[in-house]
Amino acid sequence: MRSRSESLEFALLGLLSQSPLHGYELRKRMSAIFGPFRALSFSVLYPQLRKMMEAGLIDASVADTSRRSRIVYVITAKGTKRFETLAETVSPDTWEDEGFEIRFAFFGPTSTKNRVRILEGRHRRLKEKAEILRGELEKSPVGIDKYLEEWRRHSLESAQREIDWLEDMIKTERK
Repeated sequence: MRSRSESLEFALLGLLSQSPLHGYELRKRMSAIFGPFRALSFSVLYPQLRKMMEAGLIDASVADTSRRSRIVYVITAKGTKRFETLAETVSPDTWEDEGFEIRFAFFGPTSTKNRVRILEGRHRRLKEKAEILRGELEKSPVGIDKYLEEWRRHSLESAQREIDWLEDMIKTERK
């Protein structure tokens, strides 16, 4: 994903490819993807939805529910094609933290070949990160804060756990 906007577009198209949804439900499902600590505000969501409507990727209709009307968003044929294109696009952004998280949430529609490429890219990226952290821990400059050193150790352990998990995922995908 080249930008946050494109990442958000990909995730919204992915959700809408599963079923039509109203804004609140989209926000709730996006929070499930991003996790509880990175909330998606309505001030970000609705301008993105408007931009996608203007591009012809989604349509909106008013659905009357028991108390009030809600705007329900649905993916268009153009939006489906765009989602398929994005799902098959692999770039270094797809294995960085946020890009990988969003791509992994919609791994199903991604071809096996590209799933493996993304997993391998993420694996390489984390191996590089682990080597940097390992080097920093080995040379630990005198006077470094003990909490910073502990944070680096924790980060290295977390990276190593994800590396191990990725190796298992890559083996599974290659079968």
